[in-house]
Amino acid sequence: MSAATTRSRTPRTPRTPDRLCAEAVGLAREAAEEAAAPGVVGEHVDVVVEGDRVVTHLFECKEFGYRGWRWAVTVARASRAKFVTLDETVLLPGPDALLAPEWVPWSERLRPGDMGPGDLLPTDAEDLRLEPGFSGEEEPPPNSAVSEEMAELVEAEDAEVTSGPPAELPLAPARGSIAALADELGMRRARVLSRYGLHAAADRWEESHGAKTAMAQAAPATCVSCGFLAPIGGSLGQAFGVCANEFSPADGQMVSLAYGCGGHSEAAVMPRPSRPAEPVLDETRVDVLPLRPSSDSGSVSPEGPSEDLGHS
Repeated sequence: MSAATTRSRTPRTPRTPDRLCAEAVGLAREAAEEAAAPGVVGEHVDVVVEGDRVVTHLFECKEFGYRGWRWAVTVARASRAKFVTLDETVLLPGPDALLAPEWVPWSERLRPGDMGPGDLLPTDAEDLRLEPGFSGEEEPPPNSAVSEEMAELVEAEDAEVTSGPPAELPLAPARGSIAALADELGMRRARVLSRYGLHAAADRWEESHGAKTAMAQAAPATCVSCGFLAPIGGSLGQAFGVCANEFSPADGQMVSLAYGCGGHSEAAVMPRPSRPAEPVLDETRVDVLPLRPSSDSGSVSPEGPSEDLGHS
């Protein structure tokens, strides 16, 4: 093992500060007080060796709102010089300083509900929630209705054919063009929702108005059987709809079909009264019915003298 390798692995001992620079506490305090407001420079905290004949004096900062911060004054001395000179004065945070939170871009700080009237929210060109839609600038394939090869066949079918990109037309033709079909399907947009955007929206709606919410757990039935559910189109319509019950907590919100609340359209329907059972006739038993009432069946006892009640 070489001597250079041995020296590199040997831990360095702390350098001894220059004596004149370390003793220049008064010069450093004057510089800190000149840079700071009066009365905010506190006690001398520490001396840090920055290099050969370069020392930084640290003073406590008493400024309101700067807890744990320290005034750092760096002094130096030239070789063989007897005078210490001032390098710089700066306010630095200490180990336990009160610091501002880390800066976060506005796009990450924005939360639902932050936008107000007149606010504009630009979307990034590489936004994962969107993907290119049909803009009409693409060259039509050879077998499309607007290609030159199909022009004669289109005319035979009495369809309208346009020359040039459909996006440059003031109005889409009634039929016979890709633009007309795109307008009919709602696809003539520069960008449309991507699969990631669809899943992100579905996760948000499922979290706020889904089957795992406390309201849905206590509901008598789900929204899929509710008359107040307004269906939506597209692939999201297979799992979500819009609540149209003004008394529901989800009125006007996108709700999962597995969601539910106490405002279900069939929640207050009274159940049908139970139908009594059919009478059962027992033909194996005989009931004895007397032809004449017995002598002791009345309310007056037959024993004792009879009284004349004045009847004929």
